[in-house]
Parts: sequence; C-alpha cells; structure tokens
Amino acid sequence: MTAQPKVVIVGAGIVGCALSDELTARGWTDVTVLEQGPLFATGGSSSHAPGLVFQTNSSKTMTEFASYTVRKYAELTLDGQWCFRQVGGLEVATTAQRLAELSRKHGLAASWGVAGTLLDPEQCAALHPLLDPDRILGGFHVPTDGLARAVRAGEAQARRAIERGARFLPHHTVTGIESAGGRVTAVATDRGSFPADVVVSCAGFWGPRIGRMAGLTVPLVPLAHQYARTTPVPALAGHNSEALEASKPILRHQDRDLYYREHGDRIGIGSYAHGPMPVDLDDLPGGPGMPSMLPFTAADFEQAWADSQQLLPALARTEVEEGFNGIFSFTTDGFPLMGQSPQLRGFWVAEAVWVTHSAGVARAMAEWLVEGTPRTDVHECDLNRFEAVQLAPSYVHRRGCQNFVEVYDIIHPLQPMAEPRPLRVSPFHARQRELGAYFLEAAGWERPHWYEANAALAEVASIPGRGAWASRYWSPIAGAEALATRERVAMYDMTPLKRLEVTGPGSLAFLQYLTTNQLDKPVGSVTYTLLLDETGGVRSDLTAARLGEERFQLGANGNLDLDWLTRHLPDDGSVQVRDTTAGTCCIGLWGPRARDLLQPLTDADVSHRGFGYFKAKPAYVGNVPVTAMRLSYVGELGWELYTTADCGPKLWDTLWTAGQPLGVLAAGRSAFNSLRLEKGYRSWGTDLTAEHNPFEAGLGFAVRMDKGDFLGRQALLGVDEQTVSRRLVCLLLDDPQAVVMGREPVYVDGVPAGYVTSAAYGYSIGASLAYAWLPRAAAGPGTRVSVEYFGERLPATVTEEPLFDPKMARIRR
Repeated sequence: MTAQPKVVIVGAGIVGCALSDELTARGWTDVTVLEQGPLFATGGSSSHAPGLVFQTNSSKTMTEFASYTVRKYAELTLDGQWCFRQVGGLEVATTAQRLAELSRKHGLAASWGVAGTLLDPEQCAALHPLLDPDRILGGFHVPTDGLARAVRAGEAQARRAIERGARFLPHHTVTGIESAGGRVTAVATDRGSFPADVVVSCAGFWGPRIGRMAGLTVPLVPLAHQYARTTPVPALAGHNSEALEASKPILRHQDRDLYYREHGDRIGIGSYAHGPMPVDLDDLPGGPGMPSMLPFTAADFEQAWADSQQLLPALARTEVEEGFNGIFSFTTDGFPLMGQSPQLRGFWVAEAVWVTHSAGVARAMAEWLVEGTPRTDVHECDLNRFEAVQLAPSYVHRRGCQNFVEVYDIIHPLQPMAEPRPLRVSPFHARQRELGAYFLEAAGWERPHWYEANAALAEVASIPGRGAWASRYWSPIAGAEALATRERVAMYDMTPLKRLEVTGPGSLAFLQYLTTNQLDKPVGSVTYTLLLDETGGVRSDLTAARLGEERFQLGANGNLDLDWLTRHLPDDGSVQVRDTTAGTCCIGLWGPRARDLLQPLTDADVSHRGFGYFKAKPAYVGNVPVTAMRLSYVGELGWELYTTADCGPKLWDTLWTAGQPLGVLAAGRSAFNSLRLEKGYRSWGTDLTAEHNPFEAGLGFAVRMDKGDFLGRQALLGVDEQTVSRRLVCLLLDDPQAVVMGREPVYVDGVPAGYVTSAAYGYSIGASLAYAWLPRAAAGPGTRVSVEYFGERLPATVTEEPLFDPKMARIRR
C-alpha cells in the first residue's frame, strides 16, 4: 500500500461522515465517500435517528465512544446551527429493581469517568417538570448527555473532510467489490468503478448486502422501532424556540421501554415496547425517499402511549400527531461491528453503530487504519470475534431480535440468552447433565458453573451467603466445589478453551516474533506468553506447548487470537495455523490428590521429578491417548489432559471411576473463578486488554526483552513495574460477605481513581477479594480504598498477591 492510500467509504451517514473527518485529519486525504441516496439526509438510519446520547454503558469501550461523540459534536456547528445540545440525560425508575440498577449505573459512570448524580423524585421533576414525581422512585442524571442532530453533525464533518481533499458522491449505488490476489482493488457502482486500497463499509443496515459483495458475513439484523411525535404540549408553550428545539434533559423510562425528547413544543416518544419487527432488505422501496422509515403501526403503540401519559401527565392533553417505524441495526451481542475482513485484505467494516457512538467508533477506526491499532480497546466490537456457529443466519436473526427485546432490560453480567441453545457441547455434556450441571453459555459453549450432585457436600453448610445481585447465577455449591478442589481432587471441563495448532518449519520463528516469552525450548516444554500489538498493549495471553520440533499447541482466548495469528502468517507457506478446538477436549484434573488418581491409570511417570511443572508429554490414561500438560489455573497440583473428542466420554469415565475412593468430584466455572483469583491469575478481556501493557498488568515475568526482536518490543523499551503510571492490584474487602461483580468504581481519598475488573469470594481464604486498576501512587499494599457497590462504599485494602500459597508449594509438589 502507498503512503497515501486510496480510501473508499461506502455510506454517507453519520459514521461515514465521521470517519472521513477522522481520516483526513490524520493525513489520509484521498478519500471518496459513495452514497446511494442524496447528501446528507441519505435515507438511512442517521436520517431519522432521534439523536439521544446517553453515555453510560456497562462497557468501558462503549462509554468512551459515546463520551468522545459528546465532546466532538458539542464543538460542531453547521451554518450557525448546533449539532449537539448538552441538555443532560435523565433516567427514571418506577420499580425498586430499576432504582437499584440506576445506583449500579451511577457506579459504572464513575468507573468510566462520567459525572452523574442520583436524584430523588422531586429533584427529577425539578429538572423535567413534565414528570409526575408520584410515579417515580428516583432517577440518574448525567449533565453532559444530550441531543445530537445526526444529519447536521454528519454534514459538518463532511465539509471539514472535503476541505482537506475528500469527495462525496451521492446517488452512487455500489454493485460490487473488486479484488485481486486476496486484496481489495476497487468499488464498482452503477456509475463507474472507483480504485481503492482500502474500502470501509459504513452502510448501516445495508451492511450485510455490501459484505456479501466482498464474501463477508456481516452479522446484523435490521429491525424497525417506533417513534412518534405528539401534538403541541400546552405546558411547553414558549419554552423552546425553533432553533433551540429542546431545553430539558433527554429522558428514559426503561421500565416501560420508552424514551423521550423535546421537539420544540412537542414531545418525541421512542418505544421498544413492541415485538421485534425484522426487516427484509429486499422488501424496502428503492429510489428517492426514506426507505428506513416504514409506516407507523398504531396498534403497537397503544400501551406505550398509555404509559407515557402516566409518566408525563401533560400528554393527556395531546394526541399522537405523527409516527413511523424506523430501521436500526442490531447485532447478536449488542456491540458494533468493526474491523477488517479475514478473507479480503483492505475491506473493512464499521457497522451497527448508533449515533451515540458514531464519532468514537470513527476515531478508533481511523487510528486502526492509519496507526495500525486503535488506542481504545475494541475486542468487544471486533468483527472477527464470532465463532462460525455464531454466524448462522438463524442465530444472527434470533439473537438480534432478542437484543431488541432486552435493549432496556436489567441484564446481569452472567445472564445468558435463552436461545438458540445448546449450540456447542463438550463430549462430557451427557455426564455433566447426569450430575445436575447448571449451564451458562460463552462463545456458544455450554459451560457448567456448578453441579447439583454436589449439594450434599459437607462444605456447602459453611459457605456464607451474599447479596441478591451477586447471588444470581450462583450457588453455595460452587464454594463447596472450590474447597473440595483444595482438599481432594476435582475434574474441570476445559474444552471451551480455544486450542490452536501451529506447525511447519517456520513455526518457532513465527511464534518467537509474535510472542513475548522465550519459546526456543526443548520439546515437552510449556510456556506462558503474551501477544502484543505495536504499542505494547496485551492483545491476549497464551500457553504455548512445544509438542514437536515444528509443532506447537496454543491455549488461546478466542477467535481474535486465531485471526491475529492468521493475519501474520508468512507468505512462503512455512507456517500453518489450525483451530483444533472442535475435534478435541480437555479435563483439568486438579487437587492435592490428583497424582494419586492419575498415576495408577498410566505408565507415564507423573512424579514431580518425572513430570515437572509446565511440562507436556504424550501418555495413556487407561485406554485413552492424551496429551498431558502439568499446568494449573487454580493453584493446585494437577494436569490438563487433552484427547480427541471421540475419546472424551471414555476419559471422563476412566477418571471418574478411579477417583471415587479419593473423593473426586466434578467442579464448575464458578469455583474455578474463585480459585484463580486467589492465586492472582489474570483473565484477558476482563482484567486486562490491549489498553494495558504487561508491566502494568503484573505480567512482566512473561516478557523476555533479551530473546531478540518481537512484535511490541520497541514500545516496551524503558518500561518496567517501576515506571508505569497504573497497576492491576488485589483488594481485600473488609466485609467478607460483600461480594462485588466487577466494573465497580474504586475510590481513593473519596475520589474515583480506578475500577474493579474481576471479583469473587475466596473460599479458601475466607474473604471477599477483587482485582482493580489503580494509579501507581495508590497501588501499594496497605492503601485504604473503597469500592462503590449499589451506592454503598465498601472499605477495602490493597494487598500483596497472591493471597493463596504465595510460594507455589502446592503446585510444585
């Protein structure tokens, strides 16, 4: 690619306009934006979007996207007209559950640096006098939220891009994506072809159609959502000029799936309180007009209108004057789609992006394209995050519709979707069901979190209770399983762990360059290592087992690792990467009696001298061939035992039968999480992301700066634990029963200073613990802090880690 690549953006909605602005501001000025409709009211979702920008989100990334959108659009004007009005945002609660959720949301805002205040009913009514204070229990106010005029903001950014050299071409319908040698070369339209080194699809709900032209599945569902305007509201008379448009906070009534904004002397009402209305793109009208605005279905709005009149009594003197069903994009997990196609280099997407996050997404995309990596972690949004099973049309449709239904629901961090399930099950699934496994889902996998068969364990009675929120998707049985692992031996299903095989004569050199640790070790060695990006950010962590001179097995975190490795493969064919997860399975056999269970079943020497820690070897367990690795993510003696999927049930049965005299039990993910936190083991994507470097995250031991060059090494020169500005630290809460869930703000001297990543009750230590990011000045052991949990400040102390077996005696015996 040349230093000044030719960029073609498909779509001149808010995202395409924002991206053109961000790219040209960074010096990429050869930018062409193709739009099938007119400029700038194109007929897509941006053209009718109500423009409410609420910043607070359970995702740090999405909050950062929204906050940047607020900052950027607040500074934009178009011919003297505003593009963003910072009228504030107000969410109200009419149920005790929602009031508690607003308290939790207040904590999320503090974690992510958004200032907000919890209000009583009278304070809410003072901010928004149309509210009936007797109908609400309280509210959450963010003064920096507000209204974006999407078409204006889009045009204002487009004009800046045009001044720098970009061009916008309306009425150009894309008919094809041209390529050669696996790289995009041009965009074909009904009015000619446009050469391109980079193509970015910002086509909104038309994205799947553009994606198909590039051989790419874009997993989003276009869904219609109701929006109506009232006749003039007498109580608003004289409050808002035509230019001002709104002066009161934008309002959400999530208990009834509703939101509100002013349109001068009228009120606009958006409703998700109807069933999903999926849209077939082939049924949309072509030609001029607004194909994204479908006819209003009044019958679907009846309950929403009644609920609105109750919340805002002034509406009783009005009627619904006009309405439409507007099309928006929904994905299977609620996050946008950002990134480059795995099949066609140079073809990128930025889809399923709402106005709220538009400028933030555009900035991250521009950083990604120009600088090589976005400065904001985007793993939740990366197009390539999905497994193949999650791209099935029926799956995308069902989950997209369910996300519409749940858009304003109170969602627990562990809450899975109900269907379609099950999708992926390990070979042990039948045995787990017999033991009463309670399954939750991740990446399509059914994962046991505890087993009802263990309800009779004596340890259950000693497990302390916890609050209502932390008790959801939890059982005291999980605590008994954790204690039994420490005392006896347990079997954990590790099958959902992503397994990649790297082979070929160039495999060692390939992995040496992409990872931080020294992998040039004898066959049979296992190494914990990291994947970094160019900035030194941790993209993932891996266990790399050298099973042959030219063969490695990697324990990875997900599909993004496969995508990263595949993109960096050498062109000479000397390295192959293969996902072996589906054809294999794994049991983690851990506990002080693990050796007693395993040794009689195998001819391999599993003594400490014969099978050292972080070593691997082939063996037989009974009649089952396995690759055994002496690893432990729970801090106990044990092995990961890998075999092919067809032998999985036999492996389970062999270990289960032999382990009965030793008190073996099956244990689930809930116990696993507690045990790994007691040992201070990090979970990538939760405890750290690409926004963090290894030394901040306490993973400097996995970096070998003296091994030679590796990706990200230059960015780490001069960096160590003593020079970083923040640290991931362990907190012990004063109240042992105050179990938090993650993402709560941490206060130092009464000021928000960081946030919790992972948290659990430590059953072995009898204390509630959490990991959190804090400034280095507050990261020293003994520092007193507090964690805000549903509005309560819970005292805690920064402590040395690990909390359990710091000398590693239990693992290395």
